[in-house]
Amino acid sequence: MTSAPGSVPESDRRMLEALVCPVTQGPLTWDAERQELVSKSAGLAFPVRDGIPVMLVSEAREL
Repeated sequence: MTSAPGSVPESDRRMLEALVCPVTQGPLTWDAERQELVSKSAGLAFPVRDGIPVMLVSEAREL
């Protein structure tokens, strides 16, 4: 099964739903355009590189 460009396969979606912000322990949302996990409560966006979320504050982009 293929996914639309920028979309998240169902198995990956379940994994992403299990992740939380390392700063606030709050929920993350997926930004398909930028390939980032966004923590609105922390004001940070965590990159996803080669399908692997990089959940390091030092690697996050401030919103």
